[in-house]
Amino acid sequence: MARPCALFGAVIVTAMSGVFLPPIVAFAEVPPAPPGFANEDEVKQAYLSGKLKIINLAIDVPETVSVKKDIEYGKGGTIPLKLDLYSPKDHAKPVPAVIFIHGGAWKGGYRQMYHYYCTKFAEHGYVAATISYRLTSDAPFPAAVEDAKCAVRWMRANAEKLGVDPNKIGVAGGSAGGHLSMMVGYAPDTPELEGTGGHGDVTSRVGAVVNLYGPTDLTTEFARSKRDVIRFLQDKPFDQGAELYQLASPITHVTKDDPPTLILHGSIDDTVPIDQAELLVEALKKNGVDYEYDRVEGWPHAMDLEPDVNRHCLVRMFEFFEKHLGQPAESANGKN
Repeated sequence: MARPCALFGAVIVTAMSGVFLPPIVAFAEVPPAPPGFANEDEVKQAYLSGKLKIINLAIDVPETVSVKKDIEYGKGGTIPLKLDLYSPKDHAKPVPAVIFIHGGAWKGGYRQMYHYYCTKFAEHGYVAATISYRLTSDAPFPAAVEDAKCAVRWMRANAEKLGVDPNKIGVAGGSAGGHLSMMVGYAPDTPELEGTGGHGDVTSRVGAVVNLYGPTDLTTEFARSKRDVIRFLQDKPFDQGAELYQLASPITHVTKDDPPTLILHGSIDDTVPIDQAELLVEALKKNGVDYEYDRVEGWPHAMDLEPDVNRHCLVRMFEFFEKHLGQPAESANGKN
């Protein structure tokens, strides 16, 4: 949320040529995450010593997947908003779609970071998109939320030509992208958060949310002390903008009609502490919202860059979205 993770935040470029993971052919159950570490210093040492590997984010796109890049899905003020779209080729009927939202403390990152997940999801039979949105250097909150919602509206408005079921759209993201995914999920059709980016007559409601280690409550002492949070929230410290911090906190929008949520969070995360996930669990439980909480023991922020942790998270996501969005198209590996 406020600084790079000791292990992964500073090694994204290295991940572009990391370990290759083959397609997931089938699974009888979710593969377990491997044993973790006592703290992030141990993780860092394991990485620097070569004992800990990371996945290759720049995987090749299989022949069964079609990719269209730089599609304009709306406008953030005068800024064109773009996405990359990944689709299974020749699917005969509308399929579920998942929109991925990258992290980077709302101030950095880029949509190509989710090339890996979009490729895997399209290979598995989903239409997947990874979006760019306005960073704090362009515009503070609620700009990024407005843009993420605009992407959902664009997907739904163009569902027929994209081969997407407009009633089966989910969102997923990590860190700041997890935060934005939850804001999309828990505050649908909220006038002060919708923006004017396009397709204003279409709902921004989604059918499922995956939150990977995203901040859930920006009013906590830990969150409101972080410079990246303050900058995101219009450079207003908490004592000058408490209502803004509340509006920007996914947890304050939770109601009983919210979409099912999968939470994946490492227990030794020093960037977005695990208690952010546990606060969300309590809010979802209190409101009767369907959720799954996967506390991954001994792993830090951006834990899903480690190959075996990634496989664990990926299969959890496949199962979750299939449960709540329905069957994807027949995929290249024969799994429906």
